[in-house]
Amino acid sequence: MRILIAEDDEVLADGLTRAMLQAGYAVDRVSDGSEADSILKGEQPFDLVILDIQLPKLDGFTVLRNLRERNQHVPVIILTARDSVEDRVKGLDLGADDYLSKPFNLQELEARSRALLRRGQCGTNPLLTCGLLTFDSVERRAAIEGKPLELTTRELGVLEALMLRVGRVITKEQLLERLYSYAEEASNNAIEVYIHRLRKKIAPAGVTIHTLRGLGYVIDNLPP
Repeated sequence: MRILIAEDDEVLADGLTRAMLQAGYAVDRVSDGSEADSILKGEQPFDLVILDIQLPKLDGFTVLRNLRERNQHVPVIILTARDSVEDRVKGLDLGADDYLSKPFNLQELEARSRALLRRGQCGTNPLLTCGLLTFDSVERRAAIEGKPLELTTRELGVLEALMLRVGRVITKEQLLERLYSYAEEASNNAIEVYIHRLRKKIAPAGVTIHTLRGLGYVIDNLPP
């Protein structure tokens, strides 16, 4: 999953970025509202936006208003030192999904982020299943019949993307978009490596990742 962080406080932005990367998300980061507005107009889809209100060049309220006027429904969490009732009402009326006042607890932000991501991707049930394989989208853990699987952060990201589309095709390009930020170098070969490793690790669950040449990959519990 891919997150955009729009925050001009460098120390705070660094902390947020590290936390989200450690949780296995791809993260893009901007420090002013104009850049946030520009990147959100692009073709790259985001699963969540963490948006400061007091941004230079273009304030967060304007970024949010523009986002919703373009009929983009990506979840947005507002972060701000402005915690008056009027500001909260304004943010929510403009289409924010959640609101946190600074200073805030990082664990609470992570929990709220997971809730919005889960709601957007798989409804209220955090447990994705395919055959004997399960993926907990809250704890970001995979298991076979309850026995945890040892997966790297990237492998978890690929598996989550596949299990959100059980029986449906996902392309290499879509996987790259979910796993890597603009600042990171990536290649189709990297995806092939992760797929190869995952196939071996999930085989005991009776689950197969099929390669559809020229299209992408599909996960299901049908024979190869």
